[in-house]
Amino acid sequence: MTDSPPASIRILVADDHPVVRDGLVTVLGTQPDFLIVGEAANGLEAVEKAETLRPDVILLDLEMPGIDGVEAIRRIHAANTAQILVFTAFDTDELIIGAVQAGANGYLLKGAPRSEIFNAIRVVSQGGSLLQPIVASRLMQHINHQTEESNGQALQALTEREMEVLQWLAQGKLNKEIAVGLVISERTVKFHISSILSKLGAGNRTEAVSIAAQRGLINFSG
Repeated sequence: MTDSPPASIRILVADDHPVVRDGLVTVLGTQPDFLIVGEAANGLEAVEKAETLRPDVILLDLEMPGIDGVEAIRRIHAANTAQILVFTAFDTDELIIGAVQAGANGYLLKGAPRSEIFNAIRVVSQGGSLLQPIVASRLMQHINHQTEESNGQALQALTEREMEVLQWLAQGKLNKEIAVGLVISERTVKFHISSILSKLGAGNRTEAVSIAAQRGLINFSG
């Protein structure tokens, strides 16, 4: 009896540089669980192909012709369930925060090793979130420290268990990993995450981590 092949993660590659797109397609094609379903050369094309091809993960540059990457993320996030992994050379505070707030599930800088790219795609494809340490550092540099009063209010808003779940989210852990680590069911993990998003006013896990970092509730390490 032979082992079943791994389930394919359907990927759309969006970058305005043909050489970069070709390189990504070639590199990603070495992974047996990756399936490249399409390519996009600008933001509008990325939005359109996200709708027609229904990929699981979109590897998206931010600086492209037409609509920019942040607006593309916003439109894609509003229209379908694709997970969006930003892969760009730009690490300005405005772009990082804009991408996260628009709905990006992860943020990697070009130059990241292949293994890190592969891992990021697999993490976000399963609903996880991932901020590259250097990106998280840039994000933290931008954040203004909240007053003790607002910080205290934030701490009171989350239960002790929700704080534990939040720390795991900051590490990019998946629901099943959090469940095992905290010895609770995945259903309970989902309940806590939903409560965290509501209390922090976040639209997704990545934004929740960003907001929590702004309020001093979590620390990034590594």
